[in-house]
Amino acid sequence: MPTDFVPLPSQAKWQETIIPFQAGDGFQCNLHHVLGPSAPTRNPVLLVHGAGVRANIFRAPVDATLVDLLVENGYDVWLENWRASIDLPPTEWTLDDAAVMDHPAAIRVIRERTGSDNISAVIHCQGSTSFMMSAVAGLLPEVKTIITNAVSLHTIVPDFSQFKLKVLIPLIKSFYPFLDPQWGLKAPDLRAQALVQLVRLTHHECNNIVCKFSSFTYGTGFPVLWRHENLNDETHEWLKGEFAKVPLTFFSQMAQCVRRGNLVSLGKYRQLPDDFCAQPPQTDARFVFVTGDRNICFLPESQRRSFDFLEQFRKGFHSMHTFPGYGHLDVFMGKNASRDTFPIIMKELDRGSAGVH
Repeated sequence: MPTDFVPLPSQAKWQETIIPFQAGDGFQCNLHHVLGPSAPTRNPVLLVHGAGVRANIFRAPVDATLVDLLVENGYDVWLENWRASIDLPPTEWTLDDAAVMDHPAAIRVIRERTGSDNISAVIHCQGSTSFMMSAVAGLLPEVKTIITNAVSLHTIVPDFSQFKLKVLIPLIKSFYPFLDPQWGLKAPDLRAQALVQLVRLTHHECNNIVCKFSSFTYGTGFPVLWRHENLNDETHEWLKGEFAKVPLTFFSQMAQCVRRGNLVSLGKYRQLPDDFCAQPPQTDARFVFVTGDRNICFLPESQRRSFDFLEQFRKGFHSMHTFPGYGHLDVFMGKNASRDTFPIIMKELDRGSAGVH
């Protein structure tokens, strides 16, 4: 199991409340509401984490996190723990489940508590794909600005990652319902130990077994989820407690999306289209696509195609930014992210911000 969340010194000045909420199917999720010493003067901003991590992933031990900057600049900050969170009981979720059941429920809670009908969102990886599914299906009308990192509607990965999704995931799924980078610290059985040994034999990029197992889990690269040179030593050690179980049901759906080249649903919910790029988006939100130019989890072309797709419906309305020297998650966790990536994110949020009345 991951370590319990312990606030970092930089977070001690913020007031934080954990608000449980029930997803549409009854699954128990929660929101972390983070406030400064003064009442917010700007609209709510929701931060949505990726697969097999938790809301805490936006608060690495760096000099200033995105959460810090948002609070300091008057935003009403919310972090969502949706069903992919390692703070919640493990479940074999799909992107469809999160899109229909989790994210709309989280937005309803924020709207009820703030009275705002102008909510912004900063979304990452599979928090991004599932949230985009909600948005373009018309399930999030109150969300007016969406900043999506790494991947959104289009799913372009390296060739060997395609091979892993097509061949290795079905094989692994026959033995395990989940993959868990925590196995690198304590493998529960011989089969898990065998995977750990495979990771040790094939990944030599660092001495952090959770870092290496995360790379094995999420793609092809050494490492996959960040550039080591962008992380300080404290963050590289801290991330040992920030990655845990992710279900093979998710990877099976992602394999279908990668084959299509864009997000597709599994047909479980009538609220979702079969193909999310087969019709115009059912939202008036402004989208901001960001990615590192060295992202090898999802190639930068993923975000470029999504930007081009939405631009055909409202030309000049959306934005696209590529961060030189950054990968996947170091856009938020990098030791210099407050200098290199956060100013652009803040500028784009400011474009859509509204004062609190």
